[in-house]
Amino acid sequence: MASKYYVVWVGATPGVYASWPACQAQVNGIVDAKYKSFPTREEAEKAYKEGWKKHWGQGKKPAAGASAGFKAASAKTASSAASKQEIDYDSISVDVGTRGNPGPVEYKGVDTRTGEVLFERGPIPNGTNNLGEFLAIVHALAYLKQKGSAKTVYSDSRTALKWVKTKTVATTLERSEKTKEIWALVDRAVNWLKTNTYPNKVLKWETEEWGEIKADYGRK
Repeated sequence: MASKYYVVWVGATPGVYASWPACQAQVNGIVDAKYKSFPTREEAEKAYKEGWKKHWGQGKKPAAGASAGFKAASAKTASSAASKQEIDYDSISVDVGTRGNPGPVEYKGVDTRTGEVLFERGPIPNGTNNLGEFLAIVHALAYLKQKGSAKTVYSDSRTALKWVKTKTVATTLERSEKTKEIWALVDRAVNWLKTNTYPNKVLKWETEEWGEIKADYGRK
């Protein structure tokens, strides 16, 4: 039995899929693809029948009979909620792939609209998932600065996003001969953040609303 089921509403072949690779094959390169994961097949099949508008972050309409003022306020609130959940496709999405935590780490950045790989690094021995996510975000920011681009950067790691914001990392991974490579990269990334400015938004990818991030390695 699959641990997750994936609904593809808009993709090469819409339907319900029992693995991320199968789902990914339907959405990679598809502009405005719409897909989402569910814990059971029953929930996935129900969501597929109900359509993406109910499950893909759309705001609800005001209840019938509400006053004009309440309707206006509700519409404004719904519009605001929906706008927060819209994907900025003119962006880079990053993700990390690990085999053990700690263990070998690799990461990549992709064009959110097309899935094209823009950069990748690894495997780096003896790292952690959060350190890999942190490195991927900073790599994306440096990549975009070099190109003079103000594109948004997406990551699905709250921890790494916090580290980028504070320009520091808080990890239990010890510095040793085995971890010297990833620590060298992390130290360089922290220094880059402290000595550079950037206009780019660095945002959380809302997996529950949008499905897996485009850079996902599919190691679920």
